[in-house]
Amino acid sequence: MNGIAFAASLVLFVGGIALFAYAFETPGFETAMFVAGIFAIVAAIAIPFHALKRT
Repeated sequence: MNGIAFAASLVLFVGGIALFAYAFETPGFETAMFVAGIFAIVAAIAIPFHALKRT
């Protein structure tokens, strides 16, 4: 479970950064992609805090 959660949070974090980068190159969807990037990074940070057990 720890490895899966780590991989998911890493993919979400990198994907969120990519959404930030591509947000300014897509006409008409800038705001939606930027907000999706924010949500992806928030989810990437929330997974380790809430899903993983404390040891």
